Amino acid sequence: METANQVSVISILTEAFKHRVLAVQNYVILTSRAVMNVFTTPRYIADTLDQMDIIGVGSLPIVLLTGFFIGAVMVLQTASQFERFGQTSLTGDVVALALVRELGPSITALLVAGRNASGIASELGSMVVTEQVDALRAMGTDPIRKLVTPRVAATVTMLPLLTAMADFVGLVGGFVVSSMELRLNAIEYWTRAIDALEFGDLFQGFTKPIFFGLILSTVGCYQGLNVRGGTQGVGRATTEAVVVSSVFILVTNFFLTKFMLWMFY
Repeated sequence: METANQVSVISILTEAFKHRVLAVQNYVILTSRAVMNVFTTPRYIADTLDQMDIIGVGSLPIVLLTGFFIGAVMVLQTASQFERFGQTSLTGDVVALALVRELGPSITALLVAGRNASGIASELGSMVVTEQVDALRAMGTDPIRKLVTPRVAATVTMLPLLTAMADFVGLVGGFVVSSMELRLNAIEYWTRAIDALEFGDLFQGFTKPIFFGLILSTVGCYQGLNVRGGTQGVGRATTEAVVVSSVFILVTNFFLTKFMLWMFY
């Protein structure tokens, strides 16, 4: 009896492992096809521009608001320590380096993942449930080229721009609080903030969003196109798109940071 139970547990774990490996394989195939479609025709430019408006312009308010208060909170948290050691002039350095290297790309990617990865998954999932994707195939249209590639191209294009806006507004938020709390003048703050940034910092800060954009868009598309179980499946896919893309972004961020620190510092 124990042997039968043991075999049953092993078989269940084996099947679960095979299912995960298959999911990773299908995700890699979807991602590679979506990227390769960018370099071949036909290209759905109008769809890509629509997605750039939805993903980029639509995410701008929440990204700007969050970026401003992240910069402001950073100064609030560090103001007492700067005053304690008499190094208030370092405020601009700390805010600039933290935002450009790490907080700007990561927070922006997580915000866009929460807003757009879920939206992509629900939109494509609804199309699968209502058999619109099957209709595209019946008409001879590649669903990956028509639905996935425009969303991937739009996200990869817009996320670095959103990150740049978040970095700048975060610096503005840091300046507003530092001028009130630490009585720093604008010239001292902005000069130190700009001088603190080197090429490696900017390269790190604007390369990460490209990878993050690829991750959150492809994960959202994969979850949406693999919906099973009707409307309940759409809900599950939406949740999984946010969770998986967020975790994937944070894990990838660690390895990208490690590699870029080795490359530049």
